[in-house]
Amino acid sequence: MKEIHNHNLGIMFRREFPPEALPEFARQTEHAGFDELWVVEDCFYGSGIASAATALACTETLTIGLGIMPAVARNPVFTAMEIATLARIYPGRFLPGIGHGMEKWMRQIGAFPTSQLAALEETTLAVRRLLAGERFSYDGDQIHLDQVELVHPPEVVPPVSLGVRGPKSLALSGRAANGTILAEYASPAYVAWAREQILSGQHEASHPGGHRLTVFVLACAAGTTAEARQVLRPQIAAAVASGKIDSQLAPMGILPQVHELLASAGREGFEAAMPEEWIGQLALAGTPQDWHTALERLFEAGASTVVLVPTSGKGPEELEVFAHHLWR
Repeated sequence: MKEIHNHNLGIMFRREFPPEALPEFARQTEHAGFDELWVVEDCFYGSGIASAATALACTETLTIGLGIMPAVARNPVFTAMEIATLARIYPGRFLPGIGHGMEKWMRQIGAFPTSQLAALEETTLAVRRLLAGERFSYDGDQIHLDQVELVHPPEVVPPVSLGVRGPKSLALSGRAANGTILAEYASPAYVAWAREQILSGQHEASHPGGHRLTVFVLACAAGTTAEARQVLRPQIAAAVASGKIDSQLAPMGILPQVHELLASAGREGFEAAMPEEWIGQLALAGTPQDWHTALERLFEAGASTVVLVPTSGKGPEELEVFAHHLWR
């Protein structure tokens, strides 16, 4: 598995992990040889900026990603201030991500916009202009700024990635951002399809050039393929049956079969009826060789970085398990 070092690999500090476990987790991530550590910002869990700052302070060379900050949770000026501060203190080591935010949570906190797409695009463009050191005013549909400018813009401007899923949002990412973050349940077919949507947005905005594609992937290490897939089956089946990841499943060509299984087996029987190969497409499951094969497929499809996500119910100790599985 040494050849995996030729690719960029990260690991996620799950939102369920207690914040006080982050400093040691970050140090161990760096020591294990991972390229990146990603923290998350989901409503009511740990703060993304505070977590990223902590992880950066506890490490020397590790790149820290934040996926994602909800665009509507902060004013874009303050988002840019947060990013710029970390980018100046730790140049080249911070990868900020912005996204729509979960609709339920954004409504719960009174921050849901009249247009999610407009809010995300206007926020992203404003943040990037501020990070570039511009002074400007802006009167958009969702964002209104009057002669704003950062006093301390970063000398090394970090790429801003968008955590998005569907075709319109992916095209938006190509138009407005430097990178894209794909959430869990991204098959190689979906990664390749997402690349196409991003490229169409780049062409639309006459915005050629590199675009960083970060792919989050559920990972389960085990002695056999069957054992790992059995662990992952309930979580993946629930996601597939929910309808919430249909845009990720469509490029795999399995949506008709999903609907047929749901109609015949119901939600209760769907888990047992779900084909084994779907698990292999939607996660890293099994032996080191299983992982190697799945990772290669994701990189061949266009991933710049693959970030391993411990399965639900696992703790920070999964870091050592993953490192052993990759580089033993």
